[in-house]
Amino acid sequence: MITIRRVAKGSPRVAIGTYFEAAALVGVSLFTDDPDRLKREHATQQERLTLLPKRVRRQTPEPLDDDF
Repeated sequence: MITIRRVAKGSPRVAIGTYFEAAALVGVSLFTDDPDRLKREHATQQERLTLLPKRVRRQTPEPLDDDF
């Protein structure tokens, strides 16, 4: 249970392989550059998020910080 919480919070203490396994378990594709597939994946994830209670969902998306 602790590992699941750490994965959900994005903890750096979790091994990268654990993140990959978690993504596979929930059906999140991590490696693709096909724009059509990315759009479908995004739509699928948005649909899944609508199933969560409002108190769990984020109201506004956080900006993506991809500056390495």
